[in-house]
Amino acid sequence: MKLKGRNKVSPEFSMSSMTDIVFLLLVFFMLTSNSPNALDLLLPKAKGKSTNTQNVSVSIKKNLEIYIDSDRVRASQVESKLQAKLRGQTEPTVILRAEEGVPIEKAVNIMDIANRNKYKIILAVRPQ
Repeated sequence: MKLKGRNKVSPEFSMSSMTDIVFLLLVFFMLTSNSPNALDLLLPKAKGKSTNTQNVSVSIKKNLEIYIDSDRVRASQVESKLQAKLRGQTEPTVILRAEEGVPIEKAVNIMDIANRNKYKIILAVRPQ
């Protein structure tokens, strides 16, 4: 009497599927971690819709440091730097990212610069 089965179990393990998963996770994390606005700001909360159009980001930190995209600039240079960055744009847009606790006068100064130069301005907030 034959009690041995015909199907043999192979103890080998294929790493190709595990390698594919790890590679896809690596690509995913590399794509999601690449942020042009790498400043760590705690934005105020508000309800509203988000937009994907962004030409230039102006960030104001709590210690009143001003950044255009990721470059630190002095308050006296903001207007000239914005004009240089937005020159030639059909619909120039500025995203204002003022950290929670920044005096409103500092944000209004940036809004005034955008208004004088006829730039659209969007105030960035955290979703509620």
